[in-house]
Amino acid sequence: MREKVFLSLILGINFLILLLQVKGLSIGFHEAKILYGEPSPLQLLISSSLHFFGQNDYALRVPMISLHLLSALLLYGISKHYVSRTGDRLWIILIYVLLPGVTSAALVVDNAGLLIASLFLFGYLYLNYGRYALGLVPFLIGIDPAFAYLFFAIAMYGVYRKEYVYIGVGLISLSISLYFYGIHIGGLPESRFLDVLGVYTAIFSPIVFLYLFYVLYRRMIAKEWDLIWMISMSAFLISLLLSFRQKVEVQTFAPFLLLALPLAAQTFLHTYRIRLREFRRRYRILFYSAFFLLIVNALAVFFNHYFYHFIKNPTHHFSYSMHVAKELSNQLHRNDIHCIDADNEKLQLRLRFYGITHCENYRLDSEKVKGAKKVTISYINTPIYRAYVTKVNK
Repeated sequence: MREKVFLSLILGINFLILLLQVKGLSIGFHEAKILYGEPSPLQLLISSSLHFFGQNDYALRVPMISLHLLSALLLYGISKHYVSRTGDRLWIILIYVLLPGVTSAALVVDNAGLLIASLFLFGYLYLNYGRYALGLVPFLIGIDPAFAYLFFAIAMYGVYRKEYVYIGVGLISLSISLYFYGIHIGGLPESRFLDVLGVYTAIFSPIVFLYLFYVLYRRMIAKEWDLIWMISMSAFLISLLLSFRQKVEVQTFAPFLLLALPLAAQTFLHTYRIRLREFRRRYRILFYSAFFLLIVNALAVFFNHYFYHFIKNPTHHFSYSMHVAKELSNQLHRNDIHCIDADNEKLQLRLRFYGITHCENYRLDSEKVKGAKKVTISYINTPIYRAYVTKVNK
């Protein structure tokens, strides 16, 4: 009972914090493309939410927050197979919800959130029901092309364990996925290896990523190759190999490394507890340093508007692409303007979500023209966007 109370408290506070962040975000261009682009499972989920709860930012983002909370619960279930103490599992969840990449996936409409939840569901089913988890594979094929890395790992695990069911399901699923989605491997050798490592570091925070890498390597040397390790290690190695020839979308591979968090916790706690109390100090320092950095990263995300005070060019702000559109549309509506030529494809699509359609009656310009009305968007009393609205006389 006490365990459920603390888990509910962690996820409840996390839910409220994420919900408070929604007000300060506008729909991004990538999100608008998902919503108004080609049909997909994620589009269906978001469109259903908008249909039932109205066209607003909360209906847009609550499905992603819900997927995030589901992922945390599934990770908690996965952790039971690697750490026995309740307190240890709660620490895993706390660290998980504080990871920078996880926070982004919980708020931004992107396939990453759906990918994480689906992947964790597979891991949970596998650890509790064994090969029956393979029944989920046909559904995963239609969710995201990135699951090809999962199917590859399943096949490799089957080869390692001489389990022909895993080999067959893995190879067949991989073939179907590649047939429908293909895979891009190309470009000239240019080595983006360090770039990939840098993005991984940003997603996980430096200490957590380095320790995950250490645990994956250590288990490889010790030949502790269960399916969860195989999934994480396969995706990680593929991303590093691809980085030698092309730009790698790290956010596609990062969810597979998240699955290794319980493995990392198991290794850390075992290493920590087998030592006498006087020899545990450096491990405590490592843990508290990692936790401190996670808190700092979380605060930077939650109070990101304040950074505009210290940035000369607002467009250099890491969240600028998720700002402005909502406030701009509100000002246009207040001036009884419900359609405009934004002269910017990305901004035009974003404004569509807030009820500002495209027309030639009004024009939005970045430079002042005669008769134009100035529009200024400010965050924390700091101007971050200026434009001019002109009525076009025909």
